[in-house]
Amino acid sequence: MAASLKLNQDPHAPAYWQAACEALSRLSPVWANLVVRHADRALRSRGAPYETMLRSLVGQQISVKAADAVWARVVDALNGQVTSQALLALSDDTLKATGLSRQKITYSRALSEFEQQGRLELALLDAMDDEACTRHLCEIKGVGRWTAQMFLMFCLRRPDVWPVDDIGVQRGISRQFFEGEPIGPKEALQFGEKLKPWRTVAAWYLWRSLDPAVVDY
Repeated sequence: MAASLKLNQDPHAPAYWQAACEALSRLSPVWANLVVRHADRALRSRGAPYETMLRSLVGQQISVKAADAVWARVVDALNGQVTSQALLALSDDTLKATGLSRQKITYSRALSEFEQQGRLELALLDAMDDEACTRHLCEIKGVGRWTAQMFLMFCLRRPDVWPVDDIGVQRGISRQFFEGEPIGPKEALQFGEKLKPWRTVAAWYLWRSLDPAVVDY
């Protein structure tokens, strides 16, 4: 039998990406089109739990452009050493000068202390299922379910995370499958049932259907 057509060309794609693309493509021509249209890239991981989570906290509730600018200043303040020890050594005034709000400074310090306690170790997180890992990460002050889910997707590269509260996921479903009819978390949850066990991959393609630029955490 002929080998399966390689549906994604990213050499850094997760091991499950090809199987997920094949499964989604069989579900609907809409998915097949999205997979073909965005074959250049796949979800990538920076492989650095602390940096990934810190970047997520920095970017909360601001535009991607603004988040990139603040992040660049944070990295500069850390002299390029994005570690919990380096961040905890900085004063509040130094962190404020990067553009971080008082609230985000508090969150960043809470994350740093969490990491210092060994609670962000990959071996520890890898031993937990998705729900347990999400609850564990939500113990960090400032980390809600959405931020934890982004971490599971982009750092741990779990294949079946489905962020139903994500506006991009809701809009993507609406535009691609329901002719613009409003979709909320309840409808997104129901829609995602048939996408198991590849909902991370589905969410990634829905995001790219709205914006061809690739988001990496």
